[in-house]
Amino acid sequence: MTDHALLLVNLGSPASTAVADVRRYLNQFLMDPHVVDLPWPLRRLLVGLILVRRPAASAEAYRSIWWEEGSPLLVLGRRLQAKVAERWSHGPVELAMRYGEPSIDGALQRLAGAGVRRVTVVPLYPQFADSTVTTVLEEVRRVLQSRQLRLETDVLPPFYDQPEYLDALAASAAPYLEQGFDHVLLSYHGLPERHLHKSDPTGSHCLRSADCCQRASGALLASCYRAQCLRTSSGLVERTGLGEGQWSVSFQSRLGRAKWIEPYTEAALEELAARGVKKLLVLCPAFVADCIETLEEIGERGREQFREAGGQELVLVPCLNDQPQWVEALVRLCERMPQAI
Repeated sequence: MTDHALLLVNLGSPASTAVADVRRYLNQFLMDPHVVDLPWPLRRLLVGLILVRRPAASAEAYRSIWWEEGSPLLVLGRRLQAKVAERWSHGPVELAMRYGEPSIDGALQRLAGAGVRRVTVVPLYPQFADSTVTTVLEEVRRVLQSRQLRLETDVLPPFYDQPEYLDALAASAAPYLEQGFDHVLLSYHGLPERHLHKSDPTGSHCLRSADCCQRASGALLASCYRAQCLRTSSGLVERTGLGEGQWSVSFQSRLGRAKWIEPYTEAALEELAARGVKKLLVLCPAFVADCIETLEEIGERGREQFREAGGQELVLVPCLNDQPQWVEALVRLCERMPQAI
């Protein structure tokens, strides 16, 4: 075994469905300035207010999707880690979560202690956002400096348009598409519009026009989450043969009163049902592993909302999780795409 390790990183989840554990997790998550990008005093005040009631509601949601083995996101992450390790011949493969356990700090210390010299950090997010990719990289830098770890690090950049990823995504959807549906909804995680403004190198990118995001290229495409989501969508549609009018894009998980990128998934579910869509297939291409946002938000609440609005059947396509084609795709991406941090 050589000394080039992989560090797979996903968002995280609470240690259990107990309200205290959920509160602890939400506090760490929401106090990240890349997630709630307010000055510390305002962020502390806002998060404090959120933590009065939200932990109990979130704990109930986690309980509805929790597996016997634990958090679905963590269980699936461990499965992916094991299968990637079977294919990665260059060194060990670690799994970490940005929030909660296993931590990035612990993972990097284990790798350094094992004599590893090079680590490729693998944020498991197809599209770029400060609240996902940037915060992972900053935490890696913080740990390396504070622990004085001598590790050469690089990163797998967002892979939203890479053929290996898109092929795996299309293959995962194929058995469901064959069943026949009235419409396919591609539901991505949402972001506040101000996050797009902050990451826009031009300072003038239009946030409301799909055509503008579809035309994005270069530095703008590299930093525009919405443009990358649309690029993923077009790549997936091309591979699955979906025609115009058979599919649409929406954004879920809106929080608070701020303006988030549209259209909202909740509104899309209502609109599609009102248009007469009875059988709806939903994919969540911003996630590579099933979690509370897919299993509960779409698979439970979204399904109920769609039925109450007049739809008959909502089927959620599982995320890539530890599917063999995705495992192979991820290994290939890690072999050829790492960039300097």
